Amino acid sequence: MGAALFLAVVLPSALHRQAVSAPMVLLVVGGAIGLLPLPEGFRPSPIEHRAFVEHLTEFCVVVALMGVGLALDRPLRLRDRSTWRRWGATWRLLAFAMPLTIGATALLGWWAMGLAPAAALLLGAVLAPTDPVLASDVQVEGPTTLDPDGADEAGVEDDPLESIDEHDEVRFALTSEAGLNDGLAFPFVYAAIALATLGGVGEWGLHWLAWDLVGKVVLGIVVGVAVGTLLAKVAFRGPAPSLRLAETGEPLMALAAVLLSYGVTEVVGGYGFLAVFACAMALRSAERSHEYHVHMHGLVERLERLLTLIVLLLLGVAITNGLLVHLTWQGALVGLLLVFVVRPLSGLVSLRVNRSGPQAGGHVLAPRERTAVAFLGVRGVGSLYYLAYAAGHADFGHLEQLWATVAFTITASVLVHGVAATPVMRRLDAARDRETAAPQAS
Repeated sequence: MGAALFLAVVLPSALHRQAVSAPMVLLVVGGAIGLLPLPEGFRPSPIEHRAFVEHLTEFCVVVALMGVGLALDRPLRLRDRSTWRRWGATWRLLAFAMPLTIGATALLGWWAMGLAPAAALLLGAVLAPTDPVLASDVQVEGPTTLDPDGADEAGVEDDPLESIDEHDEVRFALTSEAGLNDGLAFPFVYAAIALATLGGVGEWGLHWLAWDLVGKVVLGIVVGVAVGTLLAKVAFRGPAPSLRLAETGEPLMALAAVLLSYGVTEVVGGYGFLAVFACAMALRSAERSHEYHVHMHGLVERLERLLTLIVLLLLGVAITNGLLVHLTWQGALVGLLLVFVVRPLSGLVSLRVNRSGPQAGGHVLAPRERTAVAFLGVRGVGSLYYLAYAAGHADFGHLEQLWATVAFTITASVLVHGVAATPVMRRLDAARDRETAAPQAS
């Protein structure tokens, strides 16, 4: 474990320019550990240890969502329509790519794998969301600040919209999509659970539409924004010096924000994943250029790295100890089609809808950028959580086959996207630098 933790610390920097990702190495290390003699009676099976897998991956995802929300520089203001337009690519990926991916994957699961409708829908819902945990190579690096006092060069605290913004549209689209679609997949997981337990859609469809699809989404966002706004007021403008944590740079408030926003939302019945992301966005919107966001993001990033290490090691151990025994060639085909065909096509379709509008900050996604966004949709820890959660709430049958297919798809995604991400992003960065330099040269 110590050696693996050392790898988790040094790999991100060591492999920064290589076509190999840290998750790839950790997954291989986990597989190698799994080949060693294990304690007698211990079986690293997610089926036997479902509750542990659910809670471990749940915590890993919510921590990652806080990091994503803090890292995004582009603002999103409720009353400013221009900021909503700047997120145009994100809305299209969520509104079109995600449902298309769910539907296509469910159809493939039913047709190719012979899954029951409920299990097929679950497979689609589980594998549709992109992952905020394993996609660090294609995400924004972290919050941008202007000076330690939270003021811009003119000494204005509330910096203009253009002062701090994302200039890499590919990384922004992939990061913001991962931050939101992990929560938005939940309604479809609930639909699969209802289909397995209640039968026909007529028995539960209206309730699902009103509550699971709309009500819980709204509740999660509202609670998350409220918690984030309250914590930001305390941290930046608290009445007592002991409450103004931004002045001392105490980063643990980020972890408190994760637990508070997630816990309150789950208690009132909303989607906690959405709440954590909304809370992080609300925190970031307060004093957007303040150095405190860097401190909080740094803590979250380190905790996320540790949790990711544990998850990937255990997944690797499980893979070399029989997790893929029940993988059929049909299941492997579905996983490969998702990575190479379903996600890329659905992403391209979504980004071509209203082509006058995938733009943000005056930048229109070029064809090569749309292709990169469509292809680099990493699957990961969120899929493990959703499958573990659903398995604890309904009997879907085919459970071994579902786990094998999901584990294979995650492994394929980690390997394929891990190899492709660095060279693809390097070429996009070079092309963007040339385009930026051309007007200056003329």
